[in-house]
Amino acid sequence: MKVNQSKYMKLSGLEPLVLNENSNFINIGERTNVAGSRKFLRLIKEEKFDEALDIARHQVDGGAQIIDINMDDGLIDGKEAMVKFLNLIAAEPDICRVPIMIDSSKWEIIEAGLQVIQGKGVVNSISLKEGKDKFIWEATQIKRYGAAVIVMAFDEVGQADNYERRIEIAERSYSILVDEVGFPSEDIIFDLNVFPVATGMEEHRKNAIDFIEATRWVRQNLENASVSGGVSNVSFSFRGNNIVREAMHSVFLYHAIQAGMNMGIVNPTMLEVYDDIPKDLLEHVEDVILDRRDDATERLLEFAETVKGTKVEKAADLSWRENSLQDRITHALVKGIDAFIIEDVEEARQAANRPLNVIEGHLMIGMNVVGDLFGEGKMFLPQVVKSARVMKKAVAYLNPFIEAGKSEEQKALGKILMATVKGDVHDIGKNIVSVVLGCNNYEIVDLGVMVPPEKIIETAKKENVDAIGLSGLITPSLDEMVYLAKEMERENMHIPLLIGGATTSKAHTAVKIDTQYKNAVVHVNDASRAVTVVGDLLNKQTANEYVARLKKDYDEFRTKFLKRGKEKSYISIEEARERKFKIDWGNADIVKPKEMGVQMLKQLSLKELLPYIDWSPFFRSWDLHGRYPDILDDEVVGEQAKQLFNDAQTMIHDIIAKQLLKPKAVFGLFEANSINDDDISVKKKGEEIAVFRTLRQQLKKREGLPNLALADFIAPESEGKKDYIGVFCVAIFGAQELAEDYKNKDDDYSAIMAQAIADRFAEAFAEYLHKQVRTKHWGYAEGEDLTNDELIKETYKGIRPAPGYPACPDHLEKETIWELLEVEKIIGVTLTESLAMWPAAAVSGYYFANPEAKYFGLGKITDDQVTDYAQRKGITKDKARKWLHPNLVE
Repeated sequence: MKVNQSKYMKLSGLEPLVLNENSNFINIGERTNVAGSRKFLRLIKEEKFDEALDIARHQVDGGAQIIDINMDDGLIDGKEAMVKFLNLIAAEPDICRVPIMIDSSKWEIIEAGLQVIQGKGVVNSISLKEGKDKFIWEATQIKRYGAAVIVMAFDEVGQADNYERRIEIAERSYSILVDEVGFPSEDIIFDLNVFPVATGMEEHRKNAIDFIEATRWVRQNLENASVSGGVSNVSFSFRGNNIVREAMHSVFLYHAIQAGMNMGIVNPTMLEVYDDIPKDLLEHVEDVILDRRDDATERLLEFAETVKGTKVEKAADLSWRENSLQDRITHALVKGIDAFIIEDVEEARQAANRPLNVIEGHLMIGMNVVGDLFGEGKMFLPQVVKSARVMKKAVAYLNPFIEAGKSEEQKALGKILMATVKGDVHDIGKNIVSVVLGCNNYEIVDLGVMVPPEKIIETAKKENVDAIGLSGLITPSLDEMVYLAKEMERENMHIPLLIGGATTSKAHTAVKIDTQYKNAVVHVNDASRAVTVVGDLLNKQTANEYVARLKKDYDEFRTKFLKRGKEKSYISIEEARERKFKIDWGNADIVKPKEMGVQMLKQLSLKELLPYIDWSPFFRSWDLHGRYPDILDDEVVGEQAKQLFNDAQTMIHDIIAKQLLKPKAVFGLFEANSINDDDISVKKKGEEIAVFRTLRQQLKKREGLPNLALADFIAPESEGKKDYIGVFCVAIFGAQELAEDYKNKDDDYSAIMAQAIADRFAEAFAEYLHKQVRTKHWGYAEGEDLTNDELIKETYKGIRPAPGYPACPDHLEKETIWELLEVEKIIGVTLTESLAMWPAAAVSGYYFANPEAKYFGLGKITDDQVTDYAQRKGITKDKARKWLHPNLVE
């Protein structure tokens, strides 16, 4: 496709990024988004900014050319977190070399970010949602800061959800920006809204093809503008089925890029090579993405059920028809089979006291199973909608019998008001919930999007609804929900309030919303769970008991949650030193190492490291949680864990056979004494050759508990005894090259596998070397005979803490290790400007031999220790604060 492009977007971090006709698709990393990554959100909430930086670094290392940073969450100070994180990134050259995308729905956060980023970034986002005047004002400010901008396809009417609305809003926005604001046309990026397809809902059929064709129109008609989008949204209906999702992403991206989409949020590990997609799967997926046939969704849904891993299996039989009546109805609902539902419901009706009991009994029991399976990720959204259709068919059959009953009249199980709150235009999730509830015989009053609280309350009273369901995706929606709860309380309302949407959570619901409304407030995290929750809330016999349990649960959750934020007490560094860990050095048995000085480990085979591998972190790196080997038999992830483990063994065999990875190590054992309470003087023949600065805990503890520092485990110079310390560095070379080789073959899975295996070998190498030091080179534990499980549990004598970890969080001490061991010269491991080790599969640290030495976490420290540490280290206080900031008591 020929694009009329005369000017190019130019972005930059420390390095330029120019989008021209020869540029490949620009991938935006989104894991530094609190709404897109639970891990990142947790780290920001817990103020573990160093670990959060690692996520940003991993994004850049993984190929992200722009990183999207979003701090919009109801339980954090978004402005403060954004500024702090961006300032930290500015000190990390390997991260800030790429442009920054400042992502927020709040202007104050966007502007704060624009004031601190380096280079030329992107604002995500602005729109006409709140009118032309605000749109112009924000665009003018962004232009003044010199940033590019993402323009969302929203306007005062709502969200663009078809082709015509997309191009209408894009054309109007472009005209205002270029003609009225004077905004550079090459700095305009349109997000045309990627929505799910194959949801089972007719109005979603054209979601993908409308985006693709609107992209084509924008690139042909709006000169110099770019188009972006979040690719994973298109496959949301099939979450949990990665084979289908990967194919959907690849097909969508293939056609969208051809149409002119030149940037977007894509997870490279969730992409299949377009040409490698099996032809039968490709046909089914393209039928859905391109809306090529009326039954495309049903066909893909059926086909998806046959795909497990990389195998095709099928041949469903009718043996389930021999099960009990309840099991047959449940099976029909779970599998979405309506062929036998009428005869089964009739059998249930014959046995029931009244027809309504069949709905409240057999059918609701089955739908509860559907809800549980969907909540656990074992069913996909189209299956749930299909289940709801079976339910609707059953209810339709029962309705005439309900009408005929003199004591029963046909009526819905309840009336539910659904609304996306004021200021928010996202309603796909709300619509899905509405369909599922509607198919379960609930009457739905849908007020649409951007609904002000007064309209919600007015309609709820007028329609006499039984419950209100609120939806919201953006963070400001959380504040709207809190306000509505307050208003409902002020109006003395009694109906339950359901909370749902991507930014919502149980924590926010319990802490911020439940406290404002004395009646039922419940967070609903999945569409299918809505049926169960509403059923419990509206059940006249058990509703009071259910609401009481709910209130108690939220109260307990809230109490625990708020306790975590209480202030702790800290003592001065002088008092902490007085409370140091004391060892009876007069009776201490100090063992002199058998081999002193620096040594390089001789040739070593990876085979020798295999028994020392701890496999549990390997599975966690793939987001499979559980302890090895139990994880292999886990009911939920066991099948995937086994496949992953088998793939790893196959690759390890190949790596060893072809010597694709090479282990190298250097270590040294030296005389040492602690000095000045917190420092360790390293000596050679009595002369000081290096000093390690350690940090001391300052948390106020109960009497008798010491405030630890690593220096406590080395004999003080004043004792007149020689003590000893060891330092080491191990590394696995070749992983990066091996991973690149796989990437060049379009095999991202194997590339990630290679790096994960290298990391496991590096940790195994550190474990192996520590054992060799304990039993041979130092020899203080010659008779040690521990299993690998015992090694993993660290039941050995002595410790090997590492700079950057809890006991010694200051990475600056690595520089001393590198100088002492000549690490770079001897084995070639280098330190980056941010003191990360290269190659990445490397471990370095100290060896302490004292039997009373133990691992601990430094925790928070006060300003007086930072000043003291900077003076001892001979650096400025600002530099000390830079490296110690996660541990500072602010």
